[in-house]
Order: sequence, then C-alpha cells, then structure tokens
Amino acid sequence: MTNKDLDITQNEYTNHTPMMRQYLTIKAEFPDILIFYRMGDFYELFFDDAKKASDLLDISLTARGKTGGNAIPMAGVPYHAVENYLAKLVQLGESVAICEQIGDPATSKGPVERKVVRVITPGTLTDEALLTDRQDSLIVAIVENHATSRKRSDANFGLAYLDMASGRFVITEPQTSEQLQAELQRLTPAELLYPETLTDMALVNQYKGLRRRPEWEFDIETAISLLNKQFGTKELTGFGVNGKLLGLSAAGCLFQYVKDTQRTALPHIRAIISESASLGVVLDAATRRNLELTQNLQGEITNTLAAVLDKSSTPMGSRLLKRWIHFPLRDLITLNNRHNAIEHILETDLHSDIQPILKGLGDIERIVSRIALRSARPRDFARLRYALQQLPLLQSCIPSASSGYIKTLAKLIQPISGIQNLLEQAIIENPPVLIRDGGVIAPGYHQELDVLRDLSDGATEFLAQLEQREKERTGIHSLKVGYNKVHGFFIEMSRTAAANVPDDYIRRQTLKNNERFITEELKEHEHKVLSAQGKFLALEKRLYQELFDKILPELVQLQTLSQAVAELDVLTNFAERAQTLNYVKPILSNEAGINIEAGRHVVVEQMTSDAFIANPVVLTEQRKMLIITGPNMGGKSTYMRQTALIVLLAHIGCYVPADAAKIGMVDRIFTRIGASDDLASGRSTFMVEMTETANILHNATDRSLVLLDEIGRGTSTYDGLSLAWACAEMLALKTHAFTLFATHYFELTLLADQISTLANVHLDAMEHNDNIIFMHAIQEGAASKSFGLQVAQLAGVPKTVISRAKQRLSELESKQAPSILPEQSSNFEQLTLVADDHPALKSLRNIDINNITPKQALDLLFELKAKL
Repeated sequence: MTNKDLDITQNEYTNHTPMMRQYLTIKAEFPDILIFYRMGDFYELFFDDAKKASDLLDISLTARGKTGGNAIPMAGVPYHAVENYLAKLVQLGESVAICEQIGDPATSKGPVERKVVRVITPGTLTDEALLTDRQDSLIVAIVENHATSRKRSDANFGLAYLDMASGRFVITEPQTSEQLQAELQRLTPAELLYPETLTDMALVNQYKGLRRRPEWEFDIETAISLLNKQFGTKELTGFGVNGKLLGLSAAGCLFQYVKDTQRTALPHIRAIISESASLGVVLDAATRRNLELTQNLQGEITNTLAAVLDKSSTPMGSRLLKRWIHFPLRDLITLNNRHNAIEHILETDLHSDIQPILKGLGDIERIVSRIALRSARPRDFARLRYALQQLPLLQSCIPSASSGYIKTLAKLIQPISGIQNLLEQAIIENPPVLIRDGGVIAPGYHQELDVLRDLSDGATEFLAQLEQREKERTGIHSLKVGYNKVHGFFIEMSRTAAANVPDDYIRRQTLKNNERFITEELKEHEHKVLSAQGKFLALEKRLYQELFDKILPELVQLQTLSQAVAELDVLTNFAERAQTLNYVKPILSNEAGINIEAGRHVVVEQMTSDAFIANPVVLTEQRKMLIITGPNMGGKSTYMRQTALIVLLAHIGCYVPADAAKIGMVDRIFTRIGASDDLASGRSTFMVEMTETANILHNATDRSLVLLDEIGRGTSTYDGLSLAWACAEMLALKTHAFTLFATHYFELTLLADQISTLANVHLDAMEHNDNIIFMHAIQEGAASKSFGLQVAQLAGVPKTVISRAKQRLSELESKQAPSILPEQSSNFEQLTLVADDHPALKSLRNIDINNITPKQALDLLFELKAKL
C-alpha cells in the first residue's frame, strides 16, 4: 500500500467494514512490507499490496468491497501452499508480514483478533523451504565513519553480519571503501541495512534487499545496551570487541531490526565475534570475481572452485567449506592441523567409513536454530532424533590413534542422551509436516492425551460393539455405524431395511439408496468425541511447545555438536577430493616463496577432455617476478589463475593439484585479469583496469601474490607500454611482491636484463600450414612470436582481412623505428604504424618552434593536414 492509500479520511475509515478497519490499522504499522492477512483458508492482500503481489506471483487480482466509491483490490494465496509464494517473494528481495488470527472465533464480537506474528525478510529466514541448504543466507548492516566523528574509530566503516540460521554474529571494520566492497562481495548479503546518511550509494546499489535505516538506529550506547541484554553480560570485553565502535554500531542496528521482525526470543545468538582482516589472506572484490571462487564470471555456481571441491555430506559442511574458501587463513598452526588431519584420514581411509554416516545427519545447525526460534516442525524433531541416534556409530568409526584435531572434534561429537530419549518417547516414527492437525506426539508419552485421542478417534471398540448390538436388536444385518466430518456419527442402512427400524431411531439424512439415523446413545457419544477432539488437539499442541522448553537448555551443546560435525565433514570431504583428484599435501612455511611442481588448474582440469598440461611455478626472494609472454589462448591466464588457486587452497587447509608444493605464507592475493565497462558508475574498461591496478600498487607488500594480465592494453600502444613498464618496475623494485605479469608487450622482457629478481617465461605454440598448435607448457625465456594473426584466423576473421593484416605486418617489420624506451638494448625496437620517412614528419623535424610567428604556425597546420 502506498502513502496515498493510507491517506484515508476519518469518514472513509469509518465507512469501512470492521474487518477492513482492522486491516488498515495493522497495515499502517508496516507501510513498506507486504501484509499476508489470514482470512479462513487464505492469506489475503489488499490495495497496492494486492497489485504488487499479483504481478510478482502471477496470481489473480480481484476486488472486495469499496472505498471512496472504488473497489478495493484484493489477491490471495492458500495458507497450505504459502511457503512456495513466500520463497518466490524473498528471492526477489521482498519482505512479508504474516498476520494471523489469535482470537477465538466463537467468543469474538466483530472480527477475530489478529496480529503480525512474524515478519519474513530475505536476511532473517530460517524456514527450510525458503532457504538454499548449501549456501549461507546473511543479513548485513554497514555504517560509515563521518569526518566529523572520526574520533569514534580509526576505521572508515563498520560492518556486522548475522546468519539467523546458525546464530553466527560477526563484526568487522573495513578501513577503505575497497575493503568494504570486498567484504560485501564475500558475504553476498540477502538483506543489507545501511544508514540514510550513507554518502556513496554505489557501495550498496548492486545488492537486493536494501533497507534504509535512520541514523539513530546506529547509536553506540543503545547498541552496547542491547547486546549486553541479549548475552546476559554487563560489558562486552569478554568477546574481544573493545574499541570496535563502528562495528558495534552496525551490530546494534542489525540486532534491533532482527528483534523487530522475528518478534520472539533469539537464544541461539549467544556471542558476537570480532573478525580481523589481519587473520586471513586479504582478497579484494576483483580477486574474488576473477578467481571464480563460488560464482563464475557469468554469475553462476557451476565451473567454480567450490563446485569442484564441494562434495560435502551435509549442508552445514558445504556452507562451512564456502566460508573457508572466502576467508583463507594466515595461521600456520591451524592450517597444519587441517593438513595433518587430512593426511591421517587418507592413511586410515577414514572418510570411506564416516561420509556415509554424515550423509544421514542432515542439517543439525539449522534445525537447532529453528528450535531456538520455536519454529521447528515435527519432522525437524524427527531428523534431530535420527542424527543423535547416529552419533555413537560415528564415534566408533574414529580410531583412538587419530590426529589431535580429529580427537578434539570427536570429543565434541558426543551423544546427548537426554534429548535423544525425549524425542524417541515424544515424537512418532513418521510425523506429519505440521502440528496443526495433531498426530505428532507418540502414544504412551502422555496418559491424558492417549485417552482423549481414543475418544477423538471415535473409540473404535465402542462403535464396533454398538454396531453388533444394533444388528442383533433390529435384525438388520446390513446395518453399519459410520462417521464423516460434516454429519458426525450415524447408523446407515438401505431404504428398504429402514422401514423396520426401532422407534428410538431418529432420521439424520436421506441418500439416494440409503437412510441414516442416530440414537440418543450415539448422539451422547458424538458429543464426547467432538469435545475430546478440541481438547486433544489443544493438549497435543501444548505438549509440543513444552518440547522446546525441554530442549532449549541444551542449546549450547547442540550448537557445539553441529559445528564439530560440519568441520569433520569438510575435512573428510577434502580427503575424498585429494584421493579422487590426485591432490598432494602442501608444505607451508613462514619463509617467503612459492615452489609448485607440475601445478594444475582446479576447474579447467575437470572441464577439459584432454590431459591437462601441468606446469611449475618458482618464485623466490631472488626470483620475485615472472614476465609471461606467449600467444593468446596459449594458457597465460590459466597458468596465473592456477597459481593463485593453489596458494589459496593451501591457505584454507586443503590439499592442492600438483606433484609437490612448498608455499610461503602470503598476506594478500591480487588479480588484475580481464576487464569490462562499469557503465553504472560511468567507468570505461580502461578506467576499471587502472582502478584495480592502482589498488594493487597501493596495497601490495613483499608477502603478497600479484597476478597482472595485459596491463595497458586499453589505451594507445605507447601509453599502454609505458604504464606496463612503470608498474612492473614498481612491483619489482619497490613493492617486491611475488608477481606473475602476463603481457603482449615484448619490450617488457628486456626488464630481465636490468632487474635481477625478474625472469622471463613463456607458453609456446607451433605453426603448421598456417595453423597454430598450442603447447600449453611453460618454458624459460621470452616468446619469439605472438601468433596474433593465427589466433584471429581460428576465430573466424575473414581471410581477406587476415591476408591484408599479413601484408601490413610485413611492411611494418621492414621499417623498424627507434624504441621509445632509452633503457632498452638497441637491437629490440618498437614498431610504429606511421612510416619514419613520411613527409609530414620531415616537415615537423625542420620547424624552429622558437622562431615562428602565429601566422606561420597556422599556415603550417594547413600544410601538414594536406600532406596527411
């Protein structure tokens, strides 16, 4: 509904029906959110909500009543199928307020009392049907440190994120807008809260689920008070967040928003974590995009690092794996523990025993969160019960001689017998989807419930006895005692036999061929049954709610269990991948350097039908930069990317695709590979390229890995070559970063003669009958030829163009112009597209600029134009 819809005069408001007045009152509290208003078996929407939902969900738009002489638009969805519609809406970034009947229709005067019981937003989902099980769904809040209040923090931004489905609550403080962009790309928020005072909307515009919040919601004192209340603490010192005022400000806004939407306690959010970029290998937004970690360049999840690595047995293991990929560590102890654990799993073939058991455990993490929010369904309890039953079997598979890491995880994967026994006693073997109609609580769990259930079911034994007795009394052997929801209990017989019924039979219904009757005894039983049904259902729902109360005290233990299972899942998954894909254990070291023997590209290797050509990489303190030359399609980009991916895999604790690898810890990985226009921000391809290059030059260190591909190609030959030369010099002589620098500027290969820590390598190709064969093998030294015309021919460029290009190339190669770079040796010259003996050039060389009049200069311009 728009503000115009809400601008209703008092007279118009009074003229509405009581139910519509109730709706308008509720809608006024949620003007920007779709209201699903429960009416019988449907959730209805009205006014602009109805129009919007009709378009988004492709449902019929009808009308109900009138206001101001105009029909009120209405659209609705059946309550039993609401999840499908909600899933579609949240995927589109919409939020929905669920308005339920909370009053008793039997006692209500006027409309049944209703209220919003929950607001479903894209970032606060926990419902199984609305979530992607193998991806995190995060809500993020950011805040900016304005110049006037810079004293609040040394950082420029505060960021907080929450995974409602696990309770993981984290803050961090990006120093720059580039770091903020990298964090947002890593987190890919489902919902993003930002202050109304944000100065650069380009930071957030690309995300769905944007929520503009007033500045006062980011008040730091309010934030600290809210968080202390949630965690039951007097101060937040114990969480290690002291001084993180911007991060806490964002956390306060986020937590208040979640409280407002969920309208229930949030006991599974037990702590707040401070995440520091110094703990991990920093990956900027361009690097995450170029390396195609969890999303490829087309925005899909196929053909990515995660797609190859992720064969996890549980959804929570899959989500943890992706978090590890996006946050590689610099903690040598943790990484060695992971590598050693994988080695032990492979030696004992532990993954073959454990993975089948893990597959049956399901998503404990999200089940636990739904229990915490009291939104768990009967089948959640059944799945949790089954998972707990499997834990002893899982523990028995882990030998006592396991690695320290595996032993630690095994201790955390302890059976919780109290909850297991409770669920075994309380929940039937195969419960229904919902508690709404009962039939969830197991027989024998509660005596009163069993009695009411027998009555509610019609006391089958009583009905059988009644039917036999009436057959004997009336002599009508075809007589049957039946029941349906519309007419209740009845005695049924053929119309012919009905002529002989006793006088105490009361006719209830006449059918085509049969008659139905009731007796006082049966009527009294019916009253008991109908009364018992209401009592039975109310008692079962109460017992169901009590299950939450009994499980919540074990919430911490359940969360610890789910985290340990997820880690064990990732480690066994890494072991399986290492065995299946022939990966090796890397040697990690604090010494600088990268030495990879026969390295392979994780994704390309799986996509190619031919044998992948493995290549080495050697980067040391004495050999810090490689200038990589060779033809287009020769494999330069693949070679660089595979190096970065191998280094990244080592830093998440995974084995790597190589024959051997010794990798020194790096602090950052930068990639400048490929480019495209950023039309939304008004930036050209070359501007994007230079912006990313500038970020690298400003932030790379001597422990960074830098990948640069074709720097300077977006401008003129001389400008591009000069920029590429200067960038290479800075990285080699000042930054001292480990660098792979691919280029078609062969002049750059001369740098190896001037800089001792720089070497040339190339990927070769062969010509045969005007065709080109790519070798894909790295060789020492510079390439001898670019093969550009051959690649153009492969691409289908017309033969006439190729022929003309060859002719022009021959002409150019016969006219070698002086090089623009004086440091180069004299036998390596830059080719020019303008002949050195052109008449215009001769005229320019003969001009004495210091002794020329304005009139002579103007005449000269006309002369030069004529010659050109």
